[in-house]
Amino acid sequence: MTPGRPVPPPLAKPITMDTSEDRPGTLAAAYGATSPDSGLVPLTVARRVPTEDDVEIAIEFCGLCHSDVHATRGEWRVPPYPLIPGHEIVGRVTRVGAAVQDFAPGDRVGVGCMVDSCRECESCLEGLEQYCERGNVGTYGAADPRHGDEITQGGYSTSVVVDRRFVLRVPDALDPAAAAPLLCAGITTYSPLRYFEVEEGDSVGVVGLGGLGHMAVKIAKAMGAEVTVFTTSESKFEAARELGADHVVLSKDADAMEAANRSIDVIIDTVAAPHDLNPYFRTLRLDGALFQLGLPADDMPPVSPGLLIRRRLAYAGSLIGGIEETQEMLDFCAEHGVVSDIEVVAAGQLNEAYDRMVAGDVKYRFVLDTATLQEPSERADA
Repeated sequence: MTPGRPVPPPLAKPITMDTSEDRPGTLAAAYGATSPDSGLVPLTVARRVPTEDDVEIAIEFCGLCHSDVHATRGEWRVPPYPLIPGHEIVGRVTRVGAAVQDFAPGDRVGVGCMVDSCRECESCLEGLEQYCERGNVGTYGAADPRHGDEITQGGYSTSVVVDRRFVLRVPDALDPAAAAPLLCAGITTYSPLRYFEVEEGDSVGVVGLGGLGHMAVKIAKAMGAEVTVFTTSESKFEAARELGADHVVLSKDADAMEAANRSIDVIIDTVAAPHDLNPYFRTLRLDGALFQLGLPADDMPPVSPGLLIRRRLAYAGSLIGGIEETQEMLDFCAEHGVVSDIEVVAAGQLNEAYDRMVAGDVKYRFVLDTATLQEPSERADA
């Protein structure tokens, strides 16, 4: 897979708006949707002038997440259009506000799935901004209460302005393109593994081998765990082993699943389609846990309470990670040489990439090279 490349000077440089306009700031090139069936089209987005706590970022790369497909196509809800997706952002700082001391122009930084939270509730004060009791502010498609309820627009763009509290430092050891998916897929799998305190000698099961699953394998191996991949497809066996899996189990083979009985400490389930969890619970040891990361659109088959009770098992969910934990994850991945396996795409390939994501035709994440975006127009679309 293409691991990324050194970044040339952007072809689409932001241009400064006349500050007498109603929305002063910077115009940046972007790609986004204007309706559920529009596909992704060239747009121009207005970015605010940085406030004293803001960091302005020239975006180099932005990962494509399957949730971007659902959001732009209105499959979960009808979002406010136009909508510019992208919450796996890596770039360089270009400007900082007067109160910003932890970032400087030229720093390589990242922005993940959220750009603000209430900062006051119990979850926020514990560094769990993703569970903000008033709701965190998503990187795109969310009303931003600190900025007049303007709708946030994401990273399929040449620039973005974000509060310093939600900006992450990307270590130099990480390839910038391959690091982008860490800001979603990486932290989504790292967080439950850390919560369960996975360490050397533990046995981790991974259900599904897509964008999330391949990161779960890599991170669990870096933590020292013995990793078993559960897959419905024999064609995934070789790929799982190439990623570092110690064992691969064909989950539709009843004998293979029986042989895996009581062999796993924690399972990371990344499958986003309805599936029966009960066979996987049988592979867990006493006090084991299954973390559900995939979010099926339809109801799942019922879980047998008896399976949980007889082994004191836990069935849990997990949502990305807080800012402090996400920085911890990036530093961990830099230390252990963990990045996503990616395919870099140009702006003109985005719609094809979406179709390929839906078809499962990617190993394992697409990343947009923003140097391929068009020049911004003289007036904003979003």
